[in-house]
Amino acid sequence: MAQAKIFIDGEAGTTGLGIRERLLAVPEIELRSLTGERRKDPKARQALMAEVDLVVLCLPDDAAKESTALADALGARGPKVLDASTAHRVHPDWTYGFAEMEPGQAERIARARRVANPGCYPTGAIGLIRPLVDAGIIPADYPVTINAVSGYSGGGRSMIEAHEGAGGPAFELYGLGLEHKHVPETERYAALTRRPIFVPSVGHFRQGMLVSVPLHLDTLAGRPTGADLRAVLAERYRGCDLVQVRDAEAGGKLEPEALNGTDRMELRVYANEARRQAVLVAKLDNLGKGASGAAVQNIGLMLGLGAARREEKVAVHA
Repeated sequence: MAQAKIFIDGEAGTTGLGIRERLLAVPEIELRSLTGERRKDPKARQALMAEVDLVVLCLPDDAAKESTALADALGARGPKVLDASTAHRVHPDWTYGFAEMEPGQAERIARARRVANPGCYPTGAIGLIRPLVDAGIIPADYPVTINAVSGYSGGGRSMIEAHEGAGGPAFELYGLGLEHKHVPETERYAALTRRPIFVPSVGHFRQGMLVSVPLHLDTLAGRPTGADLRAVLAERYRGCDLVQVRDAEAGGKLEPEALNGTDRMELRVYANEARRQAVLVAKLDNLGKGASGAAVQNIGLMLGLGAARREEKVAVHA
């Protein structure tokens, strides 16, 4: 069986390196690369695109759009494209790459020629909210609030340098202008009609993520219990390898780094029935299921390879 050929455009960045590390362990895949200044040469990049089956874009949004145009210009000779940027996540011609989002989504990704890899924060938020909207428990126009904390590796080069070089702050809120770039995809794919409030934060740890959604149970349809919410989530993700519903720990504590180095996401429901309040929490590695791990899962689906169902520890994320 011939190997599938893949070109990672922007492989030197954090997400690109993570994808490359994972794909090196997949025997069905041959990675193709450019060296030196040829990495920035549009003609060289387009020529390589014509030789591969799939291109992964690990680039800033504008550069990702330019690379997509290069691939589109090849017509029938062009490769499939998986975009890890924000550029195409709500574009109607692109398939959203969260395979567990709803029944049939993995099959849509497998058929697609253009797939947008999800953001790390939206992966957790959509994973928690969408099943409850689909079940009619959270109304589509519900005023949802999403709080999240991530390791600093998700903030790009400047944030990584600030934390690893000068030490960086222990903790900080950001995006307080309420215009974070992940909000549009969260609203759309969580099936919400009211724009959610999203408050992200970063801690002084390299990777790991918690995404939480607080709820007043008596404001939800049917006045559910915490067990009702958990049952809906458990049914949606029954049989999923990479998204799993776990019991809430009795101590009421959760730390963000436990899934580092994996491509899994865990969902929990913490509820106080006496107060009729609950908090939904997703835990994941922002560089795993929140980025590179999701990309490799989508690559496997798009190319029909077993890589889609592998769950591996990756040295670069240790």
